[in-house]
Amino acid sequence: MYRFHPSVQFDSAYPTQQQIKEQIVDVWKRYDLERRTTFETKVTSVKKTKNGQWIINNDEEQYGRFDGILATVGVCGDPKMPSLPSHEKFKGQIYHSSELDGKDAKGKKVLIVGGGASAIEALEFAVKNEAAEIDVLSRSDKWIIPRNILVQSLLACNIFGQETSLSWIPEWLLRKFFYRDLQDIAPTDKGIFTGTPMANDELFNQIREGKAHWLRGDIVSVEEKGVIFNYRSKGVPKGGPGHERLVEGDIIVMATGFKRPSLTFLPDECFDEPYGPPSWYLQVFPPKYPDICANNSTYVDAIGTVGNMHIGIYTRFLLMFLTDPLTRPTEGWMKTWIDFTRFMKRLAPTGAFDFFTYAELIYWYFFVLVVNPFRWKWALFVFFGIGRGLPLRFVEQENSFRRELKKQRKSKKAH
Repeated sequence: MYRFHPSVQFDSAYPTQQQIKEQIVDVWKRYDLERRTTFETKVTSVKKTKNGQWIINNDEEQYGRFDGILATVGVCGDPKMPSLPSHEKFKGQIYHSSELDGKDAKGKKVLIVGGGASAIEALEFAVKNEAAEIDVLSRSDKWIIPRNILVQSLLACNIFGQETSLSWIPEWLLRKFFYRDLQDIAPTDKGIFTGTPMANDELFNQIREGKAHWLRGDIVSVEEKGVIFNYRSKGVPKGGPGHERLVEGDIIVMATGFKRPSLTFLPDECFDEPYGPPSWYLQVFPPKYPDICANNSTYVDAIGTVGNMHIGIYTRFLLMFLTDPLTRPTEGWMKTWIDFTRFMKRLAPTGAFDFFTYAELIYWYFFVLVVNPFRWKWALFVFFGIGRGLPLRFVEQENSFRRELKKQRKSKKAH
Protein backbone atom coordinates (compact mmCIF):
# COMPACT_ATOMS: atom_id res chain seq x y z
CA MET A 1 0.00 0.00 0.00
CA TYR A 2 2.86 2.39 0.71
CA ARG A 3 4.96 1.78 -2.43
CA PHE A 4 5.78 5.38 -3.35
CA HIS A 5 8.74 4.51 -5.63
CA PRO A 6 9.14 1.71 -8.24
CA SER A 7 12.15 0.25 -6.45
CA VAL A 8 10.48 0.14 -3.04
CA GLN A 9 9.38 -3.34 -2.00
CA PHE A 10 7.70 -4.35 1.25
CA ASP A 11 7.00 -7.80 2.69
CA SER A 12 3.43 -6.87 3.65
CA ALA A 13 0.70 -4.54 2.48
CA TYR A 14 1.04 -2.49 5.68
CA PRO A 15 4.72 -2.06 6.59
CA THR A 16 5.75 -0.60 9.92
CA GLN A 17 6.70 3.04 10.34
CA GLN A 18 10.33 2.03 10.75
CA GLN A 19 10.30 0.07 7.48
CA ILE A 20 8.88 3.07 5.61
CA LYS A 21 11.54 5.35 7.09
CA GLU A 22 14.31 2.94 6.11
CA GLN A 23 13.08 2.79 2.51
CA ILE A 24 12.89 6.57 2.25
CA VAL A 25 16.47 6.93 3.55
CA ASP A 26 17.62 4.21 1.14
CA VAL A 27 16.13 6.01 -1.89
CA TRP A 28 17.53 9.32 -0.62
CA LYS A 29 21.07 7.94 -0.42
CA ARG A 30 20.86 5.87 -3.60
CA TYR A 31 20.17 8.94 -5.72
CA ASP A 32 22.83 11.00 -3.95
CA LEU A 33 20.26 13.39 -2.52
CA GLU A 34 22.38 14.05 0.56
CA ARG A 35 24.50 16.70 -1.18
CA ARG A 36 21.40 18.12 -2.88
CA THR A 37 19.46 18.58 0.35
CA THR A 38 19.44 21.77 2.40
CA PHE A 39 18.01 21.42 5.90
CA GLU A 40 16.76 24.11 8.26
CA THR A 41 15.54 26.27 5.39
CA LYS A 42 12.09 27.82 5.54
CA VAL A 43 10.62 28.51 2.11
CA THR A 44 8.79 31.84 2.17
CA SER A 45 8.27 32.34 -1.55
CA VAL A 46 8.71 30.77 -4.97
CA LYS A 47 8.73 33.14 -7.93
CA LYS A 48 8.91 32.56 -11.66
CA THR A 49 11.54 34.28 -13.79
CA LYS A 50 10.97 35.63 -17.29
CA ASN A 51 12.55 32.54 -18.80
CA GLY A 52 10.06 30.28 -16.96
CA GLN A 53 12.25 28.96 -14.15
CA TRP A 54 11.66 29.25 -10.41
CA ILE A 55 13.63 31.08 -7.73
CA ILE A 56 13.39 30.15 -4.05
CA ASN A 57 13.15 32.90 -1.41
CA ASN A 58 14.25 35.52 -3.96
CA ASP A 59 17.79 34.17 -3.65
CA GLU A 60 18.99 32.83 -6.99
CA GLU A 61 22.64 33.01 -5.97
CA GLN A 62 22.28 30.70 -3.00
CA TYR A 63 19.67 28.25 -4.24
CA GLY A 64 19.88 28.50 -8.04
CA ARG A 65 17.01 28.16 -10.51
CA PHE A 66 14.58 25.29 -10.89
CA ASP A 67 12.29 23.98 -13.62
CA GLY A 68 9.55 22.70 -11.32
CA ILE A 69 8.25 22.88 -7.77
CA LEU A 70 7.10 19.98 -5.59
CA ALA A 71 5.22 21.37 -2.58
CA THR A 72 5.13 18.44 -0.16
CA VAL A 73 4.26 20.15 3.12
CA GLY A 74 1.54 17.54 3.71
CA VAL A 75 -1.54 18.04 5.85
CA CYS A 76 0.09 17.73 9.28
CA GLY A 77 2.00 20.68 10.70
CA ASP A 78 2.49 21.68 14.33
CA PRO A 79 0.60 19.59 16.91
CA LYS A 80 -2.81 20.79 18.10
CA MET A 81 -2.73 20.79 21.87
CA PRO A 82 -6.05 22.09 23.25
CA SER A 83 -6.14 22.81 26.95
CA LEU A 84 -8.14 20.39 29.09
CA PRO A 85 -10.23 21.87 31.93
CA SER A 86 -8.21 21.84 35.18
CA HIS A 87 -5.39 19.88 33.55
CA GLU A 88 -2.94 21.16 36.19
CA LYS A 89 -4.61 18.85 38.74
CA PHE A 90 -3.48 15.71 36.95
CA LYS A 91 -0.71 13.84 38.75
CA GLY A 92 0.36 11.80 35.72
CA GLN A 93 1.90 12.78 32.38
CA ILE A 94 0.15 14.50 29.46
CA TYR A 95 1.62 14.00 25.97
CA HIS A 96 0.61 14.86 22.46
CA SER A 97 0.39 11.78 20.22
CA SER A 98 3.43 13.05 18.29
CA GLU A 99 5.61 12.87 21.45
CA LEU A 100 5.26 9.17 22.27
CA ASP A 101 8.62 7.90 20.98
CA GLY A 102 10.64 6.66 23.93
CA LYS A 103 7.84 7.08 26.46
CA ASP A 104 7.11 4.30 28.95
CA ALA A 105 3.54 3.02 29.30
CA LYS A 106 4.19 -0.50 30.60
CA GLY A 107 1.67 -1.49 33.26
CA LYS A 108 0.00 1.94 33.18
CA LYS A 109 -3.52 3.10 32.41
CA VAL A 110 -3.55 5.19 29.23
CA LEU A 111 -6.31 7.66 28.38
CA ILE A 112 -6.42 8.62 24.70
CA VAL A 113 -8.30 11.83 23.94
CA GLY A 114 -9.61 11.81 20.36
CA GLY A 115 -11.06 9.32 17.93
CA GLY A 116 -9.23 9.79 14.63
CA ALA A 117 -6.13 8.32 13.03
CA SER A 118 -3.88 9.79 15.75
CA ALA A 119 -5.93 7.98 18.38
CA ILE A 120 -5.42 4.66 16.60
CA GLU A 121 -1.66 5.31 16.43
CA ALA A 122 -1.66 6.13 20.15
CA LEU A 123 -3.56 2.91 20.79
CA GLU A 124 -0.93 0.92 18.90
CA PHE A 125 1.77 2.64 20.96
CA ALA A 126 0.01 1.70 24.21
CA VAL A 127 -0.45 -1.92 23.08
CA LYS A 128 3.17 -2.23 21.97
CA ASN A 129 4.36 -0.82 25.30
CA GLU A 130 2.19 -3.25 27.28
CA ALA A 131 -0.15 -0.73 28.89
CA ALA A 132 -2.36 -2.26 31.57
CA GLU A 133 -5.54 -0.60 30.32
CA ILE A 134 -6.48 1.71 27.44
CA ASP A 135 -9.50 4.03 27.22
CA VAL A 136 -10.22 5.95 24.01
CA LEU A 137 -12.29 9.06 24.81
CA SER A 138 -13.98 10.13 21.59
CA ARG A 139 -16.59 12.82 21.00
CA SER A 140 -18.15 10.86 18.13
CA ASP A 141 -18.07 7.49 16.40
CA LYS A 142 -15.71 7.06 13.45
CA TRP A 143 -15.81 4.59 10.59
CA ILE A 144 -13.14 1.92 10.92
CA ILE A 145 -12.40 -0.53 8.11
CA PRO A 146 -10.25 -3.66 8.22
CA ARG A 147 -6.67 -3.75 7.00
CA ASN A 148 -7.64 -5.96 4.13
CA ILE A 149 -6.76 -5.26 0.50
CA LEU A 150 -9.89 -6.97 -0.86
CA VAL A 151 -12.26 -5.03 1.39
CA GLN A 152 -10.59 -1.72 0.64
CA SER A 153 -10.58 -2.42 -3.10
CA LEU A 154 -14.32 -3.15 -2.99
CA LEU A 155 -14.98 0.09 -1.11
CA ALA A 156 -12.94 1.93 -3.76
CA CYS A 157 -15.32 0.68 -6.44
CA ASN A 158 -17.50 3.68 -5.63
CA ILE A 159 -15.92 5.69 -8.43
CA PHE A 160 -17.59 8.98 -7.49
CA GLY A 161 -16.40 8.86 -3.88
CA GLN A 162 -19.77 9.80 -2.43
CA GLU A 163 -22.73 8.38 -0.57
CA THR A 164 -25.21 6.76 -2.91
CA SER A 165 -28.46 4.86 -2.56
CA LEU A 166 -26.38 1.67 -2.46
CA SER A 167 -23.89 2.78 0.19
CA TRP A 168 -25.97 1.08 2.87
CA ILE A 169 -24.78 -2.29 1.49
CA PRO A 170 -21.04 -2.00 2.36
CA GLU A 171 -21.94 -0.18 5.58
CA TRP A 172 -24.32 -2.99 6.62
CA LEU A 173 -21.72 -5.62 5.72
CA LEU A 174 -19.05 -3.85 7.77
CA ARG A 175 -21.34 -3.65 10.80
CA LYS A 176 -22.39 -7.29 10.42
CA PHE A 177 -19.05 -8.98 9.70
CA PHE A 178 -16.35 -6.54 10.89
CA TYR A 179 -17.89 -4.71 13.85
CA ARG A 180 -20.02 -7.75 14.83
CA ASP A 181 -20.49 -7.47 18.62
CA LEU A 182 -19.17 -3.88 18.57
CA GLN A 183 -21.88 -2.35 16.37
CA ASP A 184 -22.63 0.18 19.10
CA ILE A 185 -19.52 2.13 18.10
CA ALA A 186 -20.30 2.01 14.36
CA PRO A 187 -21.52 5.41 13.05
CA THR A 188 -25.19 5.73 12.18
CA ASP A 189 -25.38 9.46 11.55
CA LYS A 190 -22.93 9.60 8.63
CA GLY A 191 -21.92 7.39 5.74
CA ILE A 192 -18.54 5.81 5.16
CA PHE A 193 -17.96 8.02 2.08
CA THR A 194 -18.50 11.31 3.92
CA GLY A 195 -15.31 11.30 5.97
CA THR A 196 -11.95 9.63 6.38
CA PRO A 197 -12.29 6.05 7.64
CA MET A 198 -9.43 4.44 9.56
CA ALA A 199 -7.92 1.16 8.39
CA ASN A 200 -7.21 -0.80 11.55
CA ASP A 201 -8.08 -4.08 13.28
CA GLU A 202 -6.12 -3.53 16.48
CA LEU A 203 -8.77 -1.42 18.24
CA PHE A 204 -11.40 -4.13 17.98
CA ASN A 205 -8.94 -6.83 19.04
CA GLN A 206 -8.02 -4.90 22.18
CA ILE A 207 -11.65 -4.14 23.02
CA ARG A 208 -12.65 -7.80 22.66
CA GLU A 209 -9.74 -8.86 24.86
CA GLY A 210 -10.86 -6.38 27.52
CA LYS A 211 -7.67 -4.29 27.30
CA ALA A 212 -9.25 -1.25 25.64
CA HIS A 213 -12.54 0.62 25.81
CA TRP A 214 -14.14 3.07 23.36
CA LEU A 215 -16.04 5.74 25.31
CA ARG A 216 -18.29 8.18 23.46
CA GLY A 217 -18.80 11.51 25.21
CA ASP A 218 -17.21 14.74 26.43
CA ILE A 219 -14.46 15.58 28.91
CA VAL A 220 -15.88 17.67 31.77
CA SER A 221 -12.70 18.22 33.79
CA VAL A 222 -9.36 16.71 34.72
CA GLU A 223 -8.79 15.35 38.22
CA GLU A 224 -5.70 14.02 40.03
CA LYS A 225 -6.28 10.41 38.99
CA GLY A 226 -7.95 10.87 35.60
CA VAL A 227 -10.78 12.74 33.91
CA ILE A 228 -14.46 13.30 34.60
CA PHE A 229 -16.12 12.05 31.44
CA ASN A 230 -19.72 12.62 30.36
CA TYR A 231 -20.58 9.30 28.71
CA ARG A 232 -23.25 9.74 26.00
CA SER A 233 -25.51 7.09 24.52
CA LYS A 234 -25.53 6.38 20.80
CA GLY A 235 -27.29 9.11 18.83
CA VAL A 236 -26.90 11.80 21.51
CA PRO A 237 -25.08 14.80 19.96
CA LYS A 238 -21.84 16.31 21.23
CA GLY A 239 -22.44 18.24 24.45
CA GLY A 240 -25.74 16.43 24.98
CA PRO A 241 -27.00 14.76 28.17
CA GLY A 242 -25.15 11.75 29.51
CA HIS A 243 -23.75 10.08 32.60
CA GLU A 244 -20.66 11.54 34.27
CA ARG A 245 -18.01 9.23 35.69
CA LEU A 246 -14.34 9.29 36.62
CA VAL A 247 -12.10 7.50 34.13
CA GLU A 248 -8.80 6.81 35.87
CA GLY A 249 -5.46 7.00 34.11
CA ASP A 250 -1.71 7.44 34.58
CA ILE A 251 -1.02 8.93 31.14
CA ILE A 252 -3.19 11.20 28.99
CA VAL A 253 -2.41 11.13 25.28
CA MET A 254 -3.81 14.08 23.33
CA ALA A 255 -4.63 12.51 19.95
CA THR A 256 -5.99 15.84 18.82
CA GLY A 257 -4.33 16.11 15.44
CA PHE A 258 -2.18 18.75 13.82
CA LYS A 259 -2.47 22.26 12.44
CA ARG A 260 -2.63 22.61 8.69
CA PRO A 261 0.66 23.68 7.04
CA SER A 262 0.43 26.74 4.82
CA LEU A 263 0.90 26.87 1.05
CA THR A 264 1.10 30.68 1.00
CA PHE A 265 4.68 30.57 -0.31
CA LEU A 266 3.19 29.71 -3.70
CA PRO A 267 2.21 32.53 -6.10
CA ASP A 268 -1.06 34.33 -5.31
CA GLU A 269 -2.52 33.18 -8.66
CA CYS A 270 -2.62 29.63 -7.28
CA PHE A 271 -5.44 30.65 -4.97
CA ASP A 272 -7.71 32.49 -7.41
CA GLU A 273 -11.29 31.33 -6.96
CA PRO A 274 -13.10 29.24 -8.00
CA TYR A 275 -9.89 27.33 -8.70
CA GLY A 276 -8.18 27.45 -5.33
CA PRO A 277 -7.02 24.29 -3.52
CA PRO A 278 -8.27 21.60 -3.35
CA SER A 279 -10.03 22.46 -6.65
CA TRP A 280 -6.89 22.02 -8.74
CA TYR A 281 -6.06 19.92 -11.78
CA LEU A 282 -5.71 16.35 -10.49
CA GLN A 283 -6.11 18.10 -7.15
CA VAL A 284 -2.40 18.96 -7.00
CA PHE A 285 -1.61 21.19 -10.03
CA PRO A 286 -2.69 24.89 -9.91
CA PRO A 287 -4.38 25.69 -13.28
CA LYS A 288 -1.93 28.49 -14.04
CA TYR A 289 1.14 26.40 -13.23
CA PRO A 290 1.54 22.82 -14.54
CA ASP A 291 5.13 22.99 -13.24
CA ILE A 292 3.92 23.10 -9.61
CA CYS A 293 2.80 19.86 -7.94
CA ALA A 294 1.41 20.17 -4.39
CA ASN A 295 1.67 16.47 -3.56
CA ASN A 296 -0.43 15.41 -0.53
CA SER A 297 -0.89 19.03 0.47
CA THR A 298 -4.39 20.02 -0.64
CA TYR A 299 -6.66 17.22 0.53
CA VAL A 300 -9.55 17.70 2.93
CA ASP A 301 -10.94 14.17 3.41
CA ALA A 302 -10.03 11.07 1.50
CA ILE A 303 -9.39 7.34 1.73
CA GLY A 304 -5.69 6.73 2.30
CA THR A 305 -4.28 9.94 0.85
CA VAL A 306 -0.94 9.69 2.60
CA GLY A 307 2.08 7.60 1.69
CA ASN A 308 0.69 5.55 -1.15
CA MET A 309 1.85 4.89 -4.68
CA HIS A 310 -0.10 7.83 -6.09
CA ILE A 311 2.60 10.12 -4.66
CA GLY A 312 4.96 8.72 -7.27
CA ILE A 313 2.30 8.94 -9.98
CA TYR A 314 1.69 12.63 -9.36
CA THR A 315 5.43 13.30 -9.32
CA ARG A 316 5.88 11.48 -12.63
CA PHE A 317 3.06 13.56 -14.11
CA LEU A 318 5.12 16.62 -13.16
CA LEU A 319 8.25 15.14 -14.78
CA MET A 320 6.27 14.41 -17.94
CA PHE A 321 5.01 17.99 -18.11
CA LEU A 322 8.52 19.39 -17.55
CA THR A 323 10.37 17.24 -20.06
CA ASP A 324 7.79 17.01 -22.84
CA PRO A 325 6.08 20.35 -23.69
CA LEU A 326 3.53 18.57 -25.91
CA THR A 327 2.09 16.83 -22.85
CA ARG A 328 1.74 20.01 -20.84
CA PRO A 329 -1.90 21.01 -20.18
CA THR A 330 -3.03 24.56 -20.86
CA GLU A 331 -4.71 26.63 -18.19
CA GLY A 332 -8.00 26.35 -20.06
CA TRP A 333 -7.87 22.54 -20.20
CA MET A 334 -6.93 22.33 -16.52
CA LYS A 335 -9.96 24.43 -15.58
CA THR A 336 -12.18 22.39 -17.91
CA TRP A 337 -11.10 19.20 -16.13
CA ILE A 338 -11.94 20.78 -12.76
CA ASP A 339 -15.34 21.95 -14.00
CA PHE A 340 -16.08 18.50 -15.46
CA THR A 341 -15.19 16.78 -12.19
CA ARG A 342 -17.40 19.22 -10.30
CA PHE A 343 -20.28 18.37 -12.66
CA MET A 344 -19.75 14.63 -12.25
CA LYS A 345 -19.76 14.97 -8.46
CA ARG A 346 -22.44 17.64 -8.17
CA LEU A 347 -24.56 15.38 -5.94
CA ALA A 348 -21.72 14.52 -3.58
CA PRO A 349 -22.51 15.31 0.08
CA THR A 350 -19.06 16.88 0.38
CA GLY A 351 -17.29 19.15 -2.07
CA ALA A 352 -16.22 17.68 -5.40
CA PHE A 353 -12.57 17.61 -4.37
CA ASP A 354 -12.96 17.10 -0.63
CA PHE A 355 -13.30 13.34 -0.82
CA PHE A 356 -12.28 10.64 -3.30
CA THR A 357 -11.56 6.94 -3.54
CA TYR A 358 -8.75 5.09 -5.27
CA ALA A 359 -11.15 4.03 -8.02
CA GLU A 360 -11.77 7.70 -8.65
CA LEU A 361 -8.03 8.38 -8.77
CA ILE A 362 -7.63 5.71 -11.45
CA TYR A 363 -10.44 7.35 -13.40
CA TRP A 364 -8.70 10.74 -13.06
CA TYR A 365 -5.35 9.42 -14.26
CA PHE A 366 -6.88 7.43 -17.13
CA PHE A 367 -8.93 10.42 -18.26
CA VAL A 368 -5.89 12.74 -18.21
CA LEU A 369 -3.69 10.34 -20.20
CA VAL A 370 -6.29 9.34 -22.80
CA VAL A 371 -7.43 12.82 -23.85
CA ASN A 372 -3.95 13.79 -25.05
CA PRO A 373 -2.30 11.40 -27.59
CA PHE A 374 1.09 12.94 -26.83
CA ARG A 375 0.85 11.44 -23.34
CA TRP A 376 0.16 7.88 -24.47
CA LYS A 377 3.85 6.98 -24.73
CA TRP A 378 4.27 8.14 -21.14
CA ALA A 379 1.57 5.87 -19.67
CA LEU A 380 3.88 3.13 -18.36
CA PHE A 381 6.22 5.71 -16.90
CA VAL A 382 3.43 7.61 -15.14
CA PHE A 383 1.74 4.53 -13.68
CA PHE A 384 4.70 2.27 -12.96
CA GLY A 385 7.85 4.40 -13.20
CA ILE A 386 9.29 2.40 -16.09
CA GLY A 387 10.20 3.48 -19.60
CA ARG A 388 10.51 7.14 -20.37
CA GLY A 389 12.02 9.64 -17.99
CA LEU A 390 14.99 11.94 -17.61
CA PRO A 391 18.22 10.01 -18.29
CA LEU A 392 20.41 10.01 -15.21
CA ARG A 393 23.36 11.19 -17.32
CA PHE A 394 21.40 14.29 -18.34
CA VAL A 395 20.47 15.00 -14.74
CA GLU A 396 24.08 14.67 -13.61
CA GLN A 397 25.30 16.97 -16.41
CA GLU A 398 22.69 19.57 -15.53
CA ASN A 399 23.54 19.44 -11.82
CA SER A 400 27.27 19.60 -12.57
CA PHE A 401 26.70 22.66 -14.75
CA ARG A 402 24.72 24.39 -12.02
CA ARG A 403 27.35 23.64 -9.37
CA GLU A 404 30.07 25.04 -11.59
CA LEU A 405 27.99 28.13 -12.32
CA LYS A 406 27.42 28.65 -8.62
CA LYS A 407 31.17 28.41 -7.93
CA GLN A 408 31.93 30.96 -10.62
CA ARG A 409 29.39 33.40 -9.17
CA LYS A 410 30.86 33.05 -5.68
CA SER A 411 34.37 33.57 -7.10
CA LYS A 412 33.30 36.75 -8.92
CA LYS A 413 31.61 38.02 -5.77
CA ALA A 414 34.77 37.40 -3.74
CA HIS A 415 36.87 39.44 -6.20
